[in-house]
Amino acid sequence: MSAPLAAPAAGVAGLHFRPMQEADLPWVAARDAELYPFPWSQGNFADSMAAGYACWVMLDGAEPVGYGVLMMVIDEAHILNISVVASRQRGGLGRRLLGHFADVARTNGARRLLLEVRPSNGPALALYERAGFQTIGRRKGYYPAVGGREDGLVMSLAL
Repeated sequence: MSAPLAAPAAGVAGLHFRPMQEADLPWVAARDAELYPFPWSQGNFADSMAAGYACWVMLDGAEPVGYGVLMMVIDEAHILNISVVASRQRGGLGRRLLGHFADVARTNGARRLLLEVRPSNGPALALYERAGFQTIGRRKGYYPAVGGREDGLVMSLAL
């Protein structure tokens, strides 16, 4: 397993981030299954860790409250998964996790942060727009959906 990418300086007391560990995988996969109709599997997260992607867990004290996966490619970073547990959504934690990924990307030399989002995911889309992301494209049929496929909006943030 590769070492995690460099992390930025620590943030607010109580809320902190640490690299995802193998012991986190059952918890992370279970939360993804609670949040999404087409979740990542435990194997998807394990493969991301093995590939050397920046896989993080966000904690409030000792309680895990979010997680995500960031892939670095030369001077770009791509958020592959970013999630806050259902019981803690709408409290600013998504913004904090997104900020952490932007900091990790900058620390590791990225000039741009990318992600895809379902057009039907209004709360996430609003979060990304508030953070300064711009829609730069559309991937037709990118996501599995009930009864077919759903497009993915490609969004970019200059770092």
